[in-house]
Amino acid sequence: MNDTTKIPEDVLPVSARVRARIREAGRRFNANDNIADFLAPGDLEALLDEVAGRMEGVLESLVIDVENDHNTKDTARRVAKMYLNEVFQGRYTAAPRTTEFPNAEGLNELMIVGPITVRSACSHHFCPIMGKLWVGVMPNEHSNLIGLSKYSRLAEWIMSRPQIQEEAISQVADLLSGIVAPNGLAVVMEADHFCMHWRGVKDAGAKMINSVMRGSFLTDATLRREFLSLINVGQGKS
Repeated sequence: MNDTTKIPEDVLPVSARVRARIREAGRRFNANDNIADFLAPGDLEALLDEVAGRMEGVLESLVIDVENDHNTKDTARRVAKMYLNEVFQGRYTAAPRTTEFPNAEGLNELMIVGPITVRSACSHHFCPIMGKLWVGVMPNEHSNLIGLSKYSRLAEWIMSRPQIQEEAISQVADLLSGIVAPNGLAVVMEADHFCMHWRGVKDAGAKMINSVMRGSFLTDATLRREFLSLINVGQGKS
């Protein structure tokens, strides 16, 4: 039985109505997907109420007295607002608007943006991922140029979703490649994962560094070495 079987739509939870729209469109709604196109006016506010109610049930199942404990009385709603409006907002809002400029001077030299501070959350345990991101761009005469702040805003939009680091920077690379249309694009991310710091092995020193190379960064080893040497990732110089 699915969410909408024999139940009038106006009495369905808002999450069920949104899921039905996504499924009807044949789209997926994984943790790191954006679903803004399927939200109607007022849905986000209704989702906040629904999540707050369900989160209160989680707290009750953890045997926390949400009625009399002054510290957790409004925690369920605070957590719901945090998820929907802040740490996971990249799922529910449209991409930031970017103004693109033509490459009027025909720039064709390596450009590097970073380090960009990024914050995300592990989709396995919803623990924070905190790190830095570097972007390398090899433009051509037909490339679009965007303001430096837009790299940060676009990265934040992608990162504000539950996910794993490997997929996150691949999404960043896809998004920027589509907007800038360069000959080559590289993304490197270095991050602390609190699912390792806070639980499990409790190793506070381990970091994860990974990269995505596209176009000329993938085929030109000299360009790739230049980019990696200039960002000094993992060397404490950034």
